[in-house]
Amino acid sequence: MKIYRSSEAAGGGRHYVFAVIVLVLLVASPAFGKKHRHSSGSGSTSFDYYLLALSWAPNFCASHPGDHSSECRVGNQKAFVLHGLWPQSESGPPPMECAPASPVAHDLVDHMLAYMPSAGLVQHEWREHGTCSGLPAGSYFAQAEEAFKSVRVPEDLQSLNRESELPVSALEERFADINHAPRKAFRISCHDTELVAVEACLDKELHYRECSSSVRECRGPQVHLQPVR
Repeated sequence: MKIYRSSEAAGGGRHYVFAVIVLVLLVASPAFGKKHRHSSGSGSTSFDYYLLALSWAPNFCASHPGDHSSECRVGNQKAFVLHGLWPQSESGPPPMECAPASPVAHDLVDHMLAYMPSAGLVQHEWREHGTCSGLPAGSYFAQAEEAFKSVRVPEDLQSLNRESELPVSALEERFADINHAPRKAFRISCHDTELVAVEACLDKELHYRECSSSVRECRGPQVHLQPVR
């Protein structure tokens, strides 16, 4: 059996303590086992339901006269366009930018331009929201397309030919009724008094459900709509 002199034993103890300190510092370092975190800082890509955003194109086009995307071409304007399908939380901020986002393939972008107004928006929605769905890009946009197609829009809004002021609560109820959805399944978002979007709350199987308090609501009693041109 090897017998250590006191100096050897002391040196070995110092080396052991030093090694333990180094290991603790490595584990505590942000670079050790680093994981991508989304913007809310929780590090989780989980979510509770989806928020489908349908933008009222005429109001956007009126406030962006230099925009020449498909939704703003005179004679070819649309009423509602698909803005996005957003993972949503029951409470608190929704998850965003949950993982590094590779560019969406060109053929998928071209396909989604039938529902979304620009290639830039397609890429933006994938980066900001799609990466939080847990789905590959093709599946995520297939869900967005399915959800968009499933929403019935009142006929008078599809071809609105004059400026209008509509009550927020009545607009939400009309969408709920025509879609056989819960009364609180739709929310209206606005900027000042201008309609920005009609938003629908959907579960992960794309069935209508009530929106939670985390979904924004237009505070005014009425919204202004520009006509479809």
